[in-house]
Amino acid sequence: MELASIASGSSGNCIYIGNEETHFLVDTGISRKRVVDGLKEMDITPDKIDGIFVTHEHIDHISGLGVFLRKYPVPVYATGKTIDRIFATRSLGNMNPDLFVSISPDHPMNVDGIQVEASHIYHDAADPVCYTFSDQESKVGIATDFGTYDDYLVDKMQGCESLLVEANHDLNMLMVGPYPYPLKRRIMGNTGHLSNERAGQFLSKVIGQECRHIFLGHLSKENNYRELAYETVQVELLAHNINIEEKNMTMQVADRYQPTICMQ
Repeated sequence: MELASIASGSSGNCIYIGNEETHFLVDTGISRKRVVDGLKEMDITPDKIDGIFVTHEHIDHISGLGVFLRKYPVPVYATGKTIDRIFATRSLGNMNPDLFVSISPDHPMNVDGIQVEASHIYHDAADPVCYTFSDQESKVGIATDFGTYDDYLVDKMQGCESLLVEANHDLNMLMVGPYPYPLKRRIMGNTGHLSNERAGQFLSKVIGQECRHIFLGHLSKENNYRELAYETVQVELLAHNINIEEKNMTMQVADRYQPTICMQ
């Protein structure tokens, strides 16, 4: 299965998952034009999208959902509480409620030949989840917007060939930065966001022999930068005896505005 980031960051998120037969999006927190342009770089037309999976209702993950659905009416999968919050977000405009499918975490489902499983994560949203997608060839996983993790989440994300994991902020940059203290506490808290260091620690528990591609995503514009995220995670992995080059893996930082596709 292929995993690619169309956009990833605190200003908007949209991820592509698919194989030759089936094509999904995870979140649409960017404009329809940017989604379409990103898919075009992978030689996929938007009418080929078979469904959209929503992680949670924060605007950087759903801002483009309404306008996309009005032109390309595809099924939208999310937890019931998240769906309620989506329809309470007036800026999305009118959406056909018949397109929305309520899902339950820890209940794998087959969607167009791909097994999809949602799993609980710790974030300050109604009912946030992360996702794994599996076909006969491989498994891929996406886990962003969570402040901490436990053995449950580690277990759910193991066995992935490709992973996109949040490396949201550098703790020192956050602490000395311009954010008001209550917002800093929210970001650092257990229902906030994962720091670079914690992302490396999480990956060290999740990465297995089958892992080939790692994406670091959802970087904060104000409290992180690409090189720092990469180096911090790499150092943490090395501290846990995981050498990316020796294991024949790639690690990339998902771009905020441009598609980021697996290096081969």
